[in-house]
Amino acid sequence: MPSVVVVGTQWGDEGKGKIVDLLAERADYIVRFQGGNNAGHTLVINGRKHILHLIPSGIFHEGKVCLIGNGVVVDPEVLISEIDRLEAAGLPVPPGRLYISEKAHLIMPYHKAIDHGREARRGKTRIGTTGRGIGPCYEDKVARRGIRVGDLLDPDLFAQKLREVLEEKNFYLERYLGRDPLSYEEIYSTYLRFGERLAPYVADVSEILARARRAGKNILFEGAQGTQLDIDHGTYPFVTSSNTVAGGACAGAGVGPTTIDYVLGICKAYTTRVGEGPFPTELTDEIGNHLRECGGEYGSTTGRPRRCGWLDGVILKEAVRLNGLSGLAITKLDVLSGLTEIRFCEAYELSGRRLTSVPARLSEIYRVKPLYRSFRGWMEDLSRCRTLEDLPAAARDYLRFIEEYAGVPVIMVSTGPARDQNILLRDPFHP
Repeated sequence: MPSVVVVGTQWGDEGKGKIVDLLAERADYIVRFQGGNNAGHTLVINGRKHILHLIPSGIFHEGKVCLIGNGVVVDPEVLISEIDRLEAAGLPVPPGRLYISEKAHLIMPYHKAIDHGREARRGKTRIGTTGRGIGPCYEDKVARRGIRVGDLLDPDLFAQKLREVLEEKNFYLERYLGRDPLSYEEIYSTYLRFGERLAPYVADVSEILARARRAGKNILFEGAQGTQLDIDHGTYPFVTSSNTVAGGACAGAGVGPTTIDYVLGICKAYTTRVGEGPFPTELTDEIGNHLRECGGEYGSTTGRPRRCGWLDGVILKEAVRLNGLSGLAITKLDVLSGLTEIRFCEAYELSGRRLTSVPARLSEIYRVKPLYRSFRGWMEDLSRCRTLEDLPAAARDYLRFIEEYAGVPVIMVSTGPARDQNILLRDPFHP
């Protein structure tokens, strides 16, 4: 009855969706534990691309139960649209296959309005949010004035909470951000309709997981974003508004830390970042363009081009430490094909000092110089490789170094976007 947590080791976009989809075959329950629809997991199934923002990737497997935990912030309109889109594609999402925690907080229209207004006001100092209202929603959660999914099932309670908070939000929108006020009646009626639609899905996710654990079921916890976007441990303030590290699975799904048996870190064979913030190994040359175009590095949620660079071992080691990683899955190894030289950042230099951890202060992160180790590249197409021995010797050397440097075994390698383009060396559910 193992419980496995999947987390990103970089700034997100590491290919977690594909790995979760693969592991979902071995799981009974798949749980999303943090973030919101600012995350996007892209899957290619039978040649068709699917993008999920809230529903766990396990929904594509029959007989699996998918859960959205209390740590997720839910835009009900987006969730309903996602359900409808899957059903239109011939994939039913009935209650029983999907549950939503009654304790998950709701993204409201004023959260999105504030998000856009703040970014516009910041100008050149903007953080680069997706504008989905994620941060303002988490703010209300911590300030104890948030509205939760379960509140939609009690119209009187919902009306009371909405009246109280909307007066304050409209004052802030009008007087500080220069935005139009929002209508109470419109929000109230619209969200009650959302509540009626979602009511059959609302449940106590923590209790469901406890029963599953007692029944000996395999549970897979699916994280969003990546370690360097963690609100506490990432490159603050250019981070998301939740805890993206493995420990967040416990608080965000309602399980105890002793129930977690394995933590799998997803590490892209190079590094990408969306939005603003420091990026020590960023490449703005032809190689950066190669990685972007060959890797399809455009945000699945926003469509924004991702910044690309060499694999940063310093942030990888930090991810190992912060998440307590048990193993690594290396994704997009195929994208490096065609490069004569591959570089790996094994440390930083700052004012003559060698650093092997990420500085806490932005002023220092922006000034670090990456120290690289070079590897021989390869020309071979990796898309048909299904065993480690199928890979070119140079690719195996690169993987071996990553494993030794991180001090964590590489148990999976992705050699393309399709479901079957994987090399599975060890099953995390049976390590």
